[in-house]
Amino acid sequence: MNPSDNPEHKEGPVATAIEEQTAKLPSDLFLWAALGAIGVSLYLQAKGDRDRSLFVGQWPAPFLLLGLYNKLVKLEGHDKTDKK
Repeated sequence: MNPSDNPEHKEGPVATAIEEQTAKLPSDLFLWAALGAIGVSLYLQAKGDRDRSLFVGQWPAPFLLLGLYNKLVKLEGHDKTDKK
């Protein structure tokens, strides 16, 4: 998107809708999801299911990134600029 098309730097309708929904989720949810994925991965590894263990072991990083996005939306999302 060309910055001159949006001189006020407002979020589009899709980004606003995503922010509104993700802001409803508690930040702890993503941390617990990451820890749960680590636990499941350890269990699968101990059980000898290496392929599934590696697959589930990839999940914590995206969960933590989603949690970071969630936190940023709560702190710096469109609500902060629209309410001024």
